[in-house]
Amino acid sequence: MKDVYLFSGFLGSGKTSMLTHVLKQLKEKGLKPAVIMNELGKLPFDSQAVDEEIPLKEMLEGCICCSGAEKTEAQIQSLLADSEFDVLIIETTGAAHPVEALDAVYSPLFAESLNIKGIVTVADSKLWLERAKLTPQVRSLFIEQIRHAHLLLANKMDLLSEAEQAKVVFEIQGVNPNAFILQTTNGRVPLNLLENLQATAQTPKEGIQSAKIGTHLHLSSRLIELKQSFSQEEFEQWVRSLPSTVYRIKGYVPIEGIRTPMLFQYAYGLVQWIPEYISMPPKIVMIGENIQQIEVIGDK
Repeated sequence: MKDVYLFSGFLGSGKTSMLTHVLKQLKEKGLKPAVIMNELGKLPFDSQAVDEEIPLKEMLEGCICCSGAEKTEAQIQSLLADSEFDVLIIETTGAAHPVEALDAVYSPLFAESLNIKGIVTVADSKLWLERAKLTPQVRSLFIEQIRHAHLLLANKMDLLSEAEQAKVVFEIQGVNPNAFILQTTNGRVPLNLLENLQATAQTPKEGIQSAKIGTHLHLSSRLIELKQSFSQEEFEQWVRSLPSTVYRIKGYVPIEGIRTPMLFQYAYGLVQWIPEYISMPPKIVMIGENIQQIEVIGDK
């Protein structure tokens, strides 16, 4: 399995500095990285930070999430087929919501090939103290990026006084008590902190494996194999019974009377069924908070 990291963070927070620093550490350790870089614009400025020998896919115009999920899946499949690498780093645009970015990355088609290690969010500490000046929509996104992180970098600490540094860490910890917070400058993060993350909910036959992140797993993804067919109504009824902390479900569901599993997608309380004419593996990916405890349809 390939380890995958999502680098999140607000515009200008220091994601690219972190990416450059992490790539250097991976190469020093003898690991081959690959990068998918998501840019909110038409010109790939940030990609100049990536060495030529590192496999690179660029997602322009902020298309890693929402309508661009299929493009992201295609880029990942292309990397898996054509490139030799040990670790995949996906740098999301500063305007990406972490749940949508995770949704775009985790497809049932290659879920067993990827090990999502976690969302690493770079927070601009100075901007945090001045967040009241942001528009409500931008401030909400800034807070959501922090709330869903598995590892938080409180960056640009060199610009703050000791009292301001303590205030930033205290307030960010209040937004996300599960994540480890690293106070740093220039996006510097030790590689071992990343390697200790684990955001994929593991469910071996003997039971649920405990998570490595904090005391419990918050935002995570879970691959579920469906071992029988259902009616569409039966499956939708199960989806409606799920807690509101399940944000996304997508995958292929075997439906009674239909030869091949149908593509199913769920987001924001809405469901969508799409006929699939190729026989795809009957698996779904669920994304949400504390989802490893949820009882799966068809399980006794």
